[in-house]
Amino acid sequence: MSDERAPVTIDPSAPAAQPVVDDATGWTASVRRRVEKTLPITELLPTKQPAYIGSWVYVFGVVTIAALFWLVISGVVLAFFGSAWWHVSSVGHFFNSIHFWSVQMFFIFMVLHLWGQFWGAGWRDGRAKTWMVGVVIFSISVGTAFTGYVVQQNFDSQWIAINAKDAINSTGFGGLFNALNFGQMYGLHVMLFPIGVTLLVVLHIIQVRAKGVVRPIDDPFQVAP
Repeated sequence: MSDERAPVTIDPSAPAAQPVVDDATGWTASVRRRVEKTLPITELLPTKQPAYIGSWVYVFGVVTIAALFWLVISGVVLAFFGSAWWHVSSVGHFFNSIHFWSVQMFFIFMVLHLWGQFWGAGWRDGRAKTWMVGVVIFSISVGTAFTGYVVQQNFDSQWIAINAKDAINSTGFGGLFNALNFGQMYGLHVMLFPIGVTLLVVLHIIQVRAKGVVRPIDDPFQVAP
């Protein structure tokens, strides 16, 4: 018995394979085609990146996301055991410390990321929406940090809340946003604001994947405006 296989022959007269035409109707088909056009899988999960991605300026955003991950994990643990748990438990104090220092890292690298993208004109080549979403993330994060400070249930949080109350009242929003209302501040801190930040960060990542990382200003292969 021989293991040799017969050579494969191609008939040149055979008709070429026709591309598959997606003629499905309905809103689901429309959404699918829009997603496939806007963000193909090769752009969502790329295997190669340009060489300039190795610059530290492009690393700050990734470190910010890493800090956000630890923020969410430690925040979930603290929320599960209650806002006063870290006052009476060494384990709670440990998770509160992780949460606190994650906040510091989150804001430090987010500000560095914003500065890098500002001075590098990160809104170029159709990336204005990506830039605007990043600015909104920063703004909501400031509100999230503020509500976190006023729910610590210590003298520091009381001092911040009392002073903030007068400042907010002077703007006319004291009836809507009451820094002395612990329930309101706690609900905003553990639910509304974190969910908003997380969803916007996911949107921000998708926008970056769809448009690609902006090239340096002095790059010779810039896209013409």
